[in-house]
Amino acid sequence: MSETPPGRRRALVDLTPLRASPAFARLYAGTAVSGIGAQLTIVAVGLQVYDITRSTLAVSLVGGIALVPLIVAGLWGGMLADSFDRRTVAIVSAIVGWGSTLGLVVMAIVDLGLGDRVPVWPLYVLTTVNAVAATIGFTTRGSIYPRLLPPELLPGASAMNGMAFGLQLTVGPALAGVLVATVGFAWTYAVDAVLFLAAFAGLFTLPRLPAAHDAVRPGLRSLREGLAYLRRAPNIRAGFLVDLFAMTFGRPHVLFPAVGALVIGGGAITVGVLTAAGAVGTFLTGLFSGQVGHVRWQGRAIASSVVVYGAFVALFGVVVLVMQTGWFGDVGEDFSRVNAVALVLAALAMAGTGASDEVSAIFRSTMLMVAAPDGMRGRMQGIFTVVVTGGPRVGDLYVGALATAVALWFPPVLGGLVIVVAVGIIGRIRGGLRDYDALNPAP
Repeated sequence: MSETPPGRRRALVDLTPLRASPAFARLYAGTAVSGIGAQLTIVAVGLQVYDITRSTLAVSLVGGIALVPLIVAGLWGGMLADSFDRRTVAIVSAIVGWGSTLGLVVMAIVDLGLGDRVPVWPLYVLTTVNAVAATIGFTTRGSIYPRLLPPELLPGASAMNGMAFGLQLTVGPALAGVLVATVGFAWTYAVDAVLFLAAFAGLFTLPRLPAAHDAVRPGLRSLREGLAYLRRAPNIRAGFLVDLFAMTFGRPHVLFPAVGALVIGGGAITVGVLTAAGAVGTFLTGLFSGQVGHVRWQGRAIASSVVVYGAFVALFGVVVLVMQTGWFGDVGEDFSRVNAVALVLAALAMAGTGASDEVSAIFRSTMLMVAAPDGMRGRMQGIFTVVVTGGPRVGDLYVGALATAVALWFPPVLGGLVIVVAVGIIGRIRGGLRDYDALNPAP
């Protein structure tokens, strides 16, 4: 990792990866566009389930039901990426994901034609299929990037991916709130189906990315090899563990429909604003990420940013707690009855979570791509994907259950405190993470 003189260091995101690899540029653009539709659908499904059931627990089951399939998909997808042509694996997973989106369109059209509400279970099935396909695709893309770019450009590529994700989370949920409120669920899902086509443009133009000649076929032997390597990789393992706590205890998103209806007010638009606020923090952090390539002690950056993340999660819970006291008047689902001050404070807290999580994500993904050998990248990305996608779904169940049993404010307040304490304990037990040196990357 070269050191650039301070006067020449950039503040804005480094776009060199786009110029260095046209294949990466096409893949990045296609993923960025299609991801907007994916985030739109995630929010729309939550709104539709809540509209049918009026239950936060039912919303949390959207992620909870997909948990076990996601774990299997992450592990199996990693083995597929290490065993077969990664381009082919990515294309097949995208086709399956697109098909499930078209299924959501059909279900919404049937609902309109019959004039009755669709049952909830088809939504659970289709979103689970979509999540499985997205998990395999995410895992495979993570193992593709080091094939397209040299190591010194991977921190910048990670920052660019985070910026794209922030844009997706900003535009997608906000668009979902507006579309659901104006044209309904069928057209909302149809927009996702159209945007999904951009992903195929990036994937079909990739070069062949065959597996190593001595690659092991997917199965127990391949899985055992991956787990054995992870046991010998304490820094990667500690990064997974820190993120698992953050994603499990720091994801209050399933509360948003109830918060928009009962606590802050504003209904679907408030849901979109709160979700987009976190994405704004993610996007801005990615935008001003020009220095990430010069950070040497990346493990310390991971630990510190996750502590900040936990603090912002707790702050969101405090805002909900104060509003649930009823001291600040009645609210309603119509946006004219929203409490504007509470919405701004809650949105700032979510923006803080997005910003701090993006710092952690940049360095965790960079460490994984640089420190792990190519023959293990798929399997390590698979475990990483299980953490970043499975953790939130466990968190959805945690939040939904505690919110139902205690109060809406309780899960984020408790979760934020758990995250801060957990990072301190992991840092003490696994001190090597804080000493991880980007100039001498060791897994």
